[in-house]
Amino acid sequence: MGEPCDLTATQARQLMATAELSAVELLESCLARADATNNAVNALVIRDDDAARATACAIDDARARGDELGPLAGLPVAIKDIQATAGLTTTFGAVPFADNVPIADDGIVARVRSADAVIIGKTNTPELSIGANTVNRLFGATGNPFDPSLTSGGSSGGSAVALACGMAPLATGSDHGGSLRIPASYCGVAAHRSTPGTVAHDERTIGRTNYSVQGPMARTVADVALLLSVVAGRDRAARRDPMAFPLDAAAFADLPVVDVASLRVGVSADLGGLLVSDAVRTVFADRVERLSGIVGSAEEASVDLSDALDVDWQLRSDIFATQYHRSIHKFEPDATGPDGGFNPNIRATYDEALRTTVLDIAKARRRQVELFRATDALFDTFDVLICPGVSVPPFDWHQLYPAEIDGRPVRNYMAWLGLSAALTVVGHPTTALPCGLDDHRTPFGLQLVGPSYSDRRLLGIAAALEAAFAEDLVTARPIPDIDWLATAKTTCRTEGRMVHASAPRS
Repeated sequence: MGEPCDLTATQARQLMATAELSAVELLESCLARADATNNAVNALVIRDDDAARATACAIDDARARGDELGPLAGLPVAIKDIQATAGLTTTFGAVPFADNVPIADDGIVARVRSADAVIIGKTNTPELSIGANTVNRLFGATGNPFDPSLTSGGSSGGSAVALACGMAPLATGSDHGGSLRIPASYCGVAAHRSTPGTVAHDERTIGRTNYSVQGPMARTVADVALLLSVVAGRDRAARRDPMAFPLDAAAFADLPVVDVASLRVGVSADLGGLLVSDAVRTVFADRVERLSGIVGSAEEASVDLSDALDVDWQLRSDIFATQYHRSIHKFEPDATGPDGGFNPNIRATYDEALRTTVLDIAKARRRQVELFRATDALFDTFDVLICPGVSVPPFDWHQLYPAEIDGRPVRNYMAWLGLSAALTVVGHPTTALPCGLDDHRTPFGLQLVGPSYSDRRLLGIAAALEAAFAEDLVTARPIPDIDWLATAKTTCRTEGRMVHASAPRS
């Protein structure tokens, strides 16, 4: 691992501070890695090489003058293609936006720029970020970096793959029901779904909700925390989000030191009966056994989120109606087609939302609070709750989602996302942490859950476990075969355009 692009953001930052590495050198290494691997995985779909080079040069010049620089100075960052970037195409993965060039940055992007990062381009996402398999009609599919014929997850799949391949040390993402955590788990990287309101979302359309969380992705927990310290900043744009609460964002860059041997860990393979494959259960059991040898205690947690998916289904009806009632005319059947228009599933989901009664939503909201309190009570006994990241190993990206799990039919689109969607319902902060490979030689990830508003402590726990996992070849963060990817021939860009995204947002 001798290339600058393989450095963590924290390592690169230290080397640039001591003039052992320049921003230009780091950027060129990342761009070269993208040149070598992106043809196989199709993660970085819009590049901005000239602007990135100009920014990197300016950062080096400013550092040479002794100017004060931001916390991400010179670090390349990839931006998920649902977050507007001034002067750079933002398509939302949708054909009608193929030529959309915003005049202003979204708040999360503005914070990244103001921290003196180098924005290298946009990462692939399902159409309008709807789906947990990163495919769209505009750019095609994003393949898994360990096997490009398999899904990278979604909807932040392009960001996760770009990180795993070394195209950038940092990337942005977002999470509705797992869009940060699922691709992180499938690609062997880290991500953090923070307590809702931690990262201000200035384009939010609903006042108070656990949905539509934006957040950081990276290869290590320390790097995730570094990016979070920037994107959680309270700038003017943050005032547009009614959920943004006062906090010291910079504190995330300095995580607490946690003694792994003192941790009280609660574990659950299925969060009380959600659909989880035998393959995932087997690997999770092995990881729990290894975990038991390094933590203070690891015990089965009495958690029951078995009806959280029903709650989620009702709550997202409310979300879809709020999100789309002003623009639903754009989703009429005659406005869609293989080469244009919007995903017709949005119209179908919206119509289903209109059939949902006020009482249905009221019952779901009441149950959501009960589930939150029951989950929160776990932290009277445990420091952290740990469960698998996804219920099944990565599958062929030609499938929108698995039709069955071990012979059991998946009753609707969200059922296979239960492990992440259920945690969205309760809203507790969750860190996705890589934990080796599964029996199929694809990445296996964990979700670490902590009490609300304990994000900094949770990230400290994740960093401590990450360091402990690194001591075991079985649990260490997996790294894709870059040399093989550089020669691999795939159909991600061609056949991927023919696989249409499907139903509710992940």
